[in-house]
Amino acid sequence: MADPEFKWVRPTSEWDPMVLNYTSGTTAAPKRVVHCHRGIFVVTMVSLVDWAVPPRPTFLWTLPMFHANGWSFPWGMAVVGGTNVCLRRVDAKNVYAAITDHEITHLCGAPVVLSMLANAPEGVRKPLHSKVRIMTAGSPPPAAVLHRVEALGFELSHGYGLTETGGHVVSCAWKGEWNKLPASERARLKARQGVRTPGKAEVDIVDADTGRSVPREGSTMGEIVLRGGCIMLGYLNDSEATKAAIRDDGWFYTGDVGVMHPDGYLEIRDRSKDVIISGGENISSVEVESMLYGRPAVSEAAVVARPDEFWGETPCAFVSLKEDAAGTVTTAEVMAWSRERMAGYMVPKTVVFRAELPKTSTGKVKKYVLRKLAMEMGPTCRVSSSSSSKM
Repeated sequence: MADPEFKWVRPTSEWDPMVLNYTSGTTAAPKRVVHCHRGIFVVTMVSLVDWAVPPRPTFLWTLPMFHANGWSFPWGMAVVGGTNVCLRRVDAKNVYAAITDHEITHLCGAPVVLSMLANAPEGVRKPLHSKVRIMTAGSPPPAAVLHRVEALGFELSHGYGLTETGGHVVSCAWKGEWNKLPASERARLKARQGVRTPGKAEVDIVDADTGRSVPREGSTMGEIVLRGGCIMLGYLNDSEATKAAIRDDGWFYTGDVGVMHPDGYLEIRDRSKDVIISGGENISSVEVESMLYGRPAVSEAAVVARPDEFWGETPCAFVSLKEDAAGTVTTAEVMAWSRERMAGYMVPKTVVFRAELPKTSTGKVKKYVLRKLAMEMGPTCRVSSSSSSKM
């Protein structure tokens, strides 16, 4: 029914606004992000190159297109002549069925999608017809989840970006020699966000007070900053927020806290608002969550700060268990298991079991909701600093 004589209305300038996105709103109210034609072109082409997408792939949309522009793949699939397969409902049964019925070659998804695939019952999981490639991003994926998904036969790639970058701008570029390592070590390395893609001029991690690069030793935390051609034009009608995010020298301050490893690979440790400060120690909620995901009974885990009368704050873990483990795991067991695997100050002092964790439309956990719940519990005290509840 379309007009075959329709004339494409081209932008006056490649810097003209092209698309308006909303941030996920996991830590605060969503912001309205404006991207230009140039930035979207850059991130689209770089994403295809970085993921080595071949001509005519068959792409399954388990990722919402409104999530940072579907990580640029609405345009990317058009560039390579891909077939787009869409689902009315994204669940394990539909995903596995689509992979089989349509011979899917590529799909993208946040770690929640990986957990869904890994935790699917035996009757739902189907053998893969060939190598199915998954790109994951959106939040730091636990190494244990990566290990489970790769054990099913999926080939995983890991990237990092934000709504403000329009797609992936950091990639865990895989090294051939890492294939010789044990599966658990491979998963640990793949859980790192990685190095800059060709579309980024510079990536760094800086000290919040001095603005200087943190040491490359994998332990000193700082804020991740980015500079390059696909950074947003700014936040719509919010010059104050734009100036706070994009400094005069062009650096975009992400609000993500991470470390830089000796090999130049960065790793996210938290959002700046999610770092837990307990007795003067900075605790990465992501690091504690990753440990909890290592317990086979755990389906989902999220850790936030709960007020504490003595330490100021202590970790509070909200945990969702797999169906066959529901009601069989206690707080004492979770804490004892955690003490064997992490420093004492990192062990959750409160464990809350929930049927499901609250999530945004893009599958990210709403930590601001959990923080509010932890605040409403009141402070833990020095005499009895651990508790358990079901909510």
